[in-house]
Amino acid sequence: MRLQIKNKRPNFKIPLIFQIALNIALVLLGITLCVLLGKEILYFINISIFNQGIHNDYTLLESILIFFLYFEFIAMIVKYFLEDYHFPLRYFLYIGITALIRLVIVEHDNSFDTFLHACAILVLIISYSIMNTAKARRQNS
Repeated sequence: MRLQIKNKRPNFKIPLIFQIALNIALVLLGITLCVLLGKEILYFINISIFNQGIHNDYTLLESILIFFLYFEFIAMIVKYFLEDYHFPLRYFLYIGITALIRLVIVEHDNSFDTFLHACAILVLIISYSIMNTAKARRQNS
């Protein structure tokens, strides 16, 4: 009895289904982030016109940084679709740096935690500069 090995072609339907599910989820996430970004804009208008809802400068600064986090996530989703379903690494670094800066501003009671957050920001900035240096070398070659 002879074994017959069938020529197995990869099934391209499964990755396509996952890609469609991912795209739908990212569109829904983008819509949700746009709504939350709009709420932050209304909050800023409320603060500037009526001077209500702000207890101290840290609250305003925290709101501004949250606004930029929403903005960066939306920009990252847009770039995902513009760059043929690829997330650029630099956007993750931007978001990480912004989130850590927000942590330093909001939770600065413990000096050691603040130092660790500052070190993490430094590591992200060094990573970003290494990435840009490597990119510049590839373009010059």
